[in-house]
Amino acid sequence: MKRNFLKYISFAALTLFVIGCKPGDFGDLNVSENSPSQPQTNLLFTNAERNMAGVVSSLTGRMFTQQNSETLYTSESRYNLKIYSYAGTYSNPLQDLALIIKLNTDAATKAAPNVIGNGTNANQIAAARILKAFFFQSMTDRWGDIPYSEALQGLSKATPKFDKQQAIYTDLFKELKEASAQFDATTVLKGDFLFGGSVAKWKKFANQIRLNMALRLSKVDPATGKTEFNLALAAGVLASNADNVSYPYLAESANENNMYNNYNVAKRYDFTISKTLLDYLQTNSDPRLGVYAERTAPLVNGVNTGPYVGMPFGITQAAASAYSIGGFNTAGVFAAGSVSAFGTKFRQQNSVVTIFTYAETKFAIAEAYKLGWITGVPDDVNAALNYNDGVTASLSQHGAAAPAIATYLAQVGIAYDPANAVKQIITQKWVANYEGYGFEAWADWRRTGFPTLSPSPNPQNLGGQIPRRLCYTADEPSLNKTNYLAVVASQGPDELSTRVWWDKP
Repeated sequence: MKRNFLKYISFAALTLFVIGCKPGDFGDLNVSENSPSQPQTNLLFTNAERNMAGVVSSLTGRMFTQQNSETLYTSESRYNLKIYSYAGTYSNPLQDLALIIKLNTDAATKAAPNVIGNGTNANQIAAARILKAFFFQSMTDRWGDIPYSEALQGLSKATPKFDKQQAIYTDLFKELKEASAQFDATTVLKGDFLFGGSVAKWKKFANQIRLNMALRLSKVDPATGKTEFNLALAAGVLASNADNVSYPYLAESANENNMYNNYNVAKRYDFTISKTLLDYLQTNSDPRLGVYAERTAPLVNGVNTGPYVGMPFGITQAAASAYSIGGFNTAGVFAAGSVSAFGTKFRQQNSVVTIFTYAETKFAIAEAYKLGWITGVPDDVNAALNYNDGVTASLSQHGAAAPAIATYLAQVGIAYDPANAVKQIITQKWVANYEGYGFEAWADWRRTGFPTLSPSPNPQNLGGQIPRRLCYTADEPSLNKTNYLAVVASQGPDELSTRVWWDKP
């Protein structure tokens, strides 16, 4: 939703004769109903939620974990894009959310129609705090130390310091818990297209963020991780596939799925399922294979009859030119190529992108049982039950029937194995995350080493390994030099290979 700003129009000459009006009184003639003079908190909130799309639909995490491969320009899968920018997140959704909190807090504005008309002060503040925490947590997981305590203060702090990731995590745990407790019984929250104003859903969303954050601490601070995990679990997390949190793209060009745009509108076909993931699915006779990918050519009676073939990951651009995922013909029918395209479920105009799923929640709980975080000692019985529930939830989510699910779970390598439990749990979580919030899968890989991945055979980054963080925006060394030099000295070189605080070998 684009912002509208009040436009001022000057007239060289204007003569109006209005019966019954005082001279110079033109009423609301020049007041645009579409250009409010006061910030509308519901519009600010909608805009902030719209900005989630760029985060949860980003291909970077999916690429680094080899869920996806590039087909035309292979630079990102070869780790060549060193600079990623977080500037837009600070200047757009985070600024909007900070303004919502300010307007609902200040005595001079909290009762104004443009504020209180969009929900109670408490509920607007609580939801804004949770969404603000989501953006900050996503950024610190990608970059490590980032501006936090001095961020969003305008010219009063034009060059904010970089806070330690540990300190950011500590404050985010607090923010999420306090925000959840701040909601009142009123259900009205205008501008919220993610949860339709449901307080219960907002609380589960906050708890899910906490649950995932807690597992990030499994090596660096397991005591805190255990405490925060159990608090989040007790507060209530996703309880079924009906609770899945998804970004709802629409069947309209203004808010359409990015893969639909790439395939159907731009007809570029830049990305598809990686050979790494497809081979895993195929090796294990996974019922999700036909949903995740399409068969290759040839066509028989208009139906693709070829095998499923994944796109090799991280190869050179010249080597990639030997492969094709096909494209739409003149009749508007998708004609397959030599490698499988994304399954149609993931490239419709209104295909949702999952952010958090019940399956991933069950895998998180399974890992916590295996770590001994819930019962005090490693508990393979409950770990296995939750692992099976996670697999079942993901397969059901994608249309698999009970007999197929039972057969899949009984296979050697898929059936729960205490000796390889964490590897199995995280690998299945990676499969379930397909075309979802890829940064979550990347975080899991960094902290556990699973799934087992080999880096690009043609890397272009320093060291040639799979990236462990993103590099700061190119503006930081020049616009915030003192603080940039300080964070590099503290955290480590501004390289893709530098580990963030919770990423321990």
